[in-house]
Amino acid sequence: MKIRQLIVGPFLTNCYVLIDGIEAAVIDPGGETKRIIDEADKNGAIIKYIILTHFHLDHTLSALEIKEKKVAKILIHEAEKKFLKFTPDEFLAEKSEIKIGKTYLEVIHTPGHTKGSICLIGDGFIFTGDTLFQDGYGRTDLPGGSPADLEKSLQKLKLIMKTGMKIYPGHGDAFTYQG
Repeated sequence: MKIRQLIVGPFLTNCYVLIDGIEAAVIDPGGETKRIIDEADKNGAIIKYIILTHFHLDHTLSALEIKEKKVAKILIHEAEKKFLKFTPDEFLAEKSEIKIGKTYLEVIHTPGHTKGSICLIGDGFIFTGDTLFQDGYGRTDLPGGSPADLEKSLQKLKLIMKTGMKIYPGHGDAFTYQG
């Protein structure tokens, strides 16, 4: 699997384009729709899914436009339902699996930043959205946020993540988990 990181929008959100063979998925398209689509197109991949780690606009801004242009399915955790201004194609839950080419991503529900925040774990890597950054974690003072839930989610991730795992956050640099 190829992982392409694009920093998009005014909040410098990390958008990831995952490519495996001819299939692609976009994680957190927070703006710059053309640039995101061009990244998949130049790799000869068809965008199958748009995966949203949570409902905030800086992670969802281009989702509907990409869906319209590429007929991709929008996926988000079911706990985000009441916060959305659009209808996704599929709601995700703990342990849902998403297949892109030959690669599988498993959904880890990590509430705290929002009620439906998720992380996506693959073989040796994890996308953490705004749950975990290299130098901290996401805010909890916005609608749906909870410091207590975030603390539980961080403890949950600590049990799941392995030393040497590559971590791709929603903002800032990717890093390697040291345990």
